Amino acid sequence: MKSVTILGSTGSIGLSTLDVLSLHPEKFKVYALTANCSVESMLQQCLQFEPEIAVMLDAAAADKLAEALKKNHSKTIVKIGKKALEEVSSSANTDIVVAAIVGAAGLLPTLAAAKAGKRILLANKEALVMSGALFMKTVAENGATLLPVDSEHNAIWQCLPVANTQHHDFNGKGVRKIILTASGGPFRDYDLEQLDDVTPEQAVAHPNWSMGQKISVDSATMMNKGLEVIEAHWLFGLQSQQIEVVLHRQSVIHSMVDYEDGSVLAQMGNPDMRTPITNTLSWPDRIASGVEPLDLVKVGRLDFSAADFARFPCLRLAYKALNEGGTATAILNAANEIAVQAFLDEQIRFTDIARIIEEVLTELPVNDATTLEQILADDAAARTLAKSKIGLCIH
Repeated sequence: MKSVTILGSTGSIGLSTLDVLSLHPEKFKVYALTANCSVESMLQQCLQFEPEIAVMLDAAAADKLAEALKKNHSKTIVKIGKKALEEVSSSANTDIVVAAIVGAAGLLPTLAAAKAGKRILLANKEALVMSGALFMKTVAENGATLLPVDSEHNAIWQCLPVANTQHHDFNGKGVRKIILTASGGPFRDYDLEQLDDVTPEQAVAHPNWSMGQKISVDSATMMNKGLEVIEAHWLFGLQSQQIEVVLHRQSVIHSMVDYEDGSVLAQMGNPDMRTPITNTLSWPDRIASGVEPLDLVKVGRLDFSAADFARFPCLRLAYKALNEGGTATAILNAANEIAVQAFLDEQIRFTDIARIIEEVLTELPVNDATTLEQILADDAAARTLAKSKIGLCIH
């Protein structure tokens, strides 16, 4: 019996994880669930899974949850704030930490889990995008186990040599490159001139995956794939030129590994996050996920095309930041988070997202990313600069 903490249990990854856990009550129990302010969702999760602890970042939401749990005679203890997130992530009472908080907010509790030597199921890209070298060093020094939940990285991990061990550097193992697949999002067939006028509602309507608003916009701009390129660099020890992105609109092949002997191994399955979640929860074993079996005859065809930097400038910027090194990727991520929220709030156009990110990357100095203090300082500076540019956008 393994105990599980889910950071971000009311989001899409958290919900999928709980769905998998409900299929295997003999294998897993929930130690802690965390959320920002979704009281009703957290209440229902606590009543169903009976965690020891529920953490709410918002104090008012925590009070409401505590009152509702008391009325339902629940024994779940409610805690508040960022420190509580770090406490449940590093607690001796949890074996597995599912890092599913979207954005930079997930960095500190995920680092806490790494310092405590936990098995980390990483669905939060920003932990590696912001602090890749520091994070991987922390994992290694504390004997933590880091398993990728992103469908693309999980696919790569399954296709790499010695997939039944945790291994993060595949240089010299016959790997020529890895190929990350991308659906291309909802605007893959739009004329470039149309992109100025797309709406937030159109941007969050992903053709293949069910995701939160921020990740859906990132998919539409392909920043999501850019962050995955950076993440892959740290997870697998590969350079940017060894990481290729191709468009694959069916989202059936989740990614591939190209070997020097001419072999290309691909991991396939229906587009459902329960597959990589189950794979990492049960590793090195395999158990049922509840996902429909893949019907290749029904799929019929698999299409591929090049990723166009003119259509997806955010992907180009991600490669640029990765090659620049240091805190450039933290700056990229921070500027993107601010710009995406401004677009969702209808303050800027869709095409302004990439423009703001590029201006912030160009104007801010890049520092060594050797300390958490420097990373967080450059993250804050990028957010401030990005916010200052929102009002300058022409509507």
